[in-house]
Amino acid sequence: MLVSKFINCRKEEIVFTNNATDSLNKIISGYFDDYLTEGDEILITKSEHASNVLPWFELKNKKKIKINYIPLNDNFEVEIANVEKNINNNTKVISLALTTNVIGDTRPIKEIISLAHKHNILVIVDGAQAISHNKIDLQDLDIDFFVFSAHKILGPTGLGILFAKKKYLDNIKPLIVGGGMNIDFNSQTKYEYSKTPYRLEAGTPNIASIISFGNIIEYLNKIDIYQLNNYVYSLREYAIKRLKEINNIIIHNENIKTNIIVFNYKGINAHTLAEYLNKNKICIRAGNHCAKMIKEVLNVKDTCRISLYFYNTKEEIDYLIEILKSVN
Repeated sequence: MLVSKFINCRKEEIVFTNNATDSLNKIISGYFDDYLTEGDEILITKSEHASNVLPWFELKNKKKIKINYIPLNDNFEVEIANVEKNINNNTKVISLALTTNVIGDTRPIKEIISLAHKHNILVIVDGAQAISHNKIDLQDLDIDFFVFSAHKILGPTGLGILFAKKKYLDNIKPLIVGGGMNIDFNSQTKYEYSKTPYRLEAGTPNIASIISFGNIIEYLNKIDIYQLNNYVYSLREYAIKRLKEINNIIIHNENIKTNIIVFNYKGINAHTLAEYLNKNKICIRAGNHCAKMIKEVLNVKDTCRISLYFYNTKEEIDYLIEILKSVN
């Protein structure tokens, strides 16, 4: 009930999974395997997380569907005009992150959904990166499928949320079967599965994480999300200003309104820099961040990523700059 109220949907439209990756696989393999036929097209972008790419690749090989990519603008963002240009009579699904995990751009998802539905196109939204910085109202957005992970919003690892409109949820076939999701079965191999959402929650659930995530939601309900974002954005502006004091720093997403800063240090491998920072008790992320196609437009294989939230401070940024200035 807490989760459904948090994102404004009916409780029977929520399924507990292992993470957003698990949720996306359940949707793509459990629903669209039957829904799509040869020649149907999927629209994604080159900045999507692997979890919103590889399941489509698998389905492409199995069903002979087509995958097309919505072009990104000069800031690596999705514009509604580019979405519209790439829709054709064969487009059946648009599957996008609400906020990407490398560039950090937030897509105009309400406008995209409205456009898609005019063409009878279903929309899947990966909300993993967006859930901690946006008030999500699934009824207002009219999202068909939505997923996120609890650990992206102060919660525990190993818990994901899958939302689908009831008419679609009821048609997702279970990829895992066993205890807890059946009504009856006998030695004559006759069996009957439970109704959704229970049909999609085979086995013992992650009870401890579900309970603890409920406490997290109650905590977050007391926080003003707009005030939180204003603090985080001001912190990011301060961090970028300080990073520019270092001539060798290249910032890739300076003009994006986000909590993420993606950068490289000239002449130093991203992983090497991250290890150096780690030795100085600074934790950042280095690599391709599970978005391996972004290098085709960013022209950089690996980057360093700073992710800011309300628990970060200017003093921490000052310490980061001090350590980065010590690099030689």
